[in-house]
Amino acid sequence: MAGGVGSRFWPKSRNHFPKQFIDILGLGKSLLQLTYERFLKICPNEQIFILTNENYAQLVKEQLPYILEKNILLEPSRNNTAPCIAYASYKISKSNPLANIVVAPSDHLILKEDFFLDKINQALSFSSYNEALLTLGISPSRPDTGYGYIKYQNLSVEHQVSSIEKQVSSIKNNDAEIKKVTDFMEKPSLKKAQSYLDSGDYVWNAGIFIWSANAIIKAFEKYAPEIASLFAKGLDSYNTGTEKEFINSNYPSSPNISIDYAILERADNVYTIPADIGWSDLGTWASLHHVVEKDEDGNACRCQHINLQNTKDCLIQLPANKAAVIKGLSDYIIVDDGKVLLIYPKSDEQEIKQIAGQMVKDFGNEYQ
Repeated sequence: MAGGVGSRFWPKSRNHFPKQFIDILGLGKSLLQLTYERFLKICPNEQIFILTNENYAQLVKEQLPYILEKNILLEPSRNNTAPCIAYASYKISKSNPLANIVVAPSDHLILKEDFFLDKINQALSFSSYNEALLTLGISPSRPDTGYGYIKYQNLSVEHQVSSIEKQVSSIKNNDAEIKKVTDFMEKPSLKKAQSYLDSGDYVWNAGIFIWSANAIIKAFEKYAPEIASLFAKGLDSYNTGTEKEFINSNYPSSPNISIDYAILERADNVYTIPADIGWSDLGTWASLHHVVEKDEDGNACRCQHINLQNTKDCLIQLPANKAAVIKGLSDYIIVDDGKVLLIYPKSDEQEIKQIAGQMVKDFGNEYQ
């Protein structure tokens, strides 16, 4: 999934060039490119699909030149994750009804790729034999209030399997790591987040999903029939020359709803695999500061010429040709994208999305 605008990373992430296309980590590759390379270790290039807004088609082609053009699925409108997942699922099922599907955001950081690949393969083994909806749960390392949480039951694999209508014929999972999900929790208060951490029965919701094409389509039919009926109408069009016309005509009328609300919070066959994979959703500047390399004063600087005095715990990103002198700041975000300079307390970064909107309102769409 590569269609978001990443508004909390304003001004670096803008409508015309959002977060997933930016080398936000300073590695010489965008987050989209890193995600693509990660999944090449799971499946071949021709089985990787990119779902993005039609405005970003050229960016995807430039950054992923080996992706088949037919595998770039263009959304004519932003209708959240449920419709885009439905579109891909029905299209994939048309060509391979027995397909297993991994759904992943294109703009997340995963530091422990070997562990990640192992968990994905465990999940694919499970979804191959069970009508189950799996989500990769992130083992929480702190009582974070910025993530949604998933509560699970600590059951054995045998117990879990029997609850999915005993459809299992083979389970290649020796560690009993697949857990039955009981609840999805919204972003909690700090007190609740601490209680979740202390209980040991909660994981962060990373938005990484694994299921068979058959399982997710049945779930759409049962829990989101409006979405199911809309995309089922396109069965004669998928993978043909009329697919784009069908999507452009019908996709904008799909409900604007996330996959969590549409299906996962309602379904009774949802499972999770807790995982410590060095994950971050990189949803905010502070989350980026948390994972990147810092100096002895806690400053994370991406700039060539800088003089820091009495400055600590700041995230600083400047254009290559710009020098800066900074004194007396603590816990600040300082980002200059060449057109906009942002100097903002990290503690107030949740306001940045609204500030960006106000800039557009006051000074025009060039700041969007």
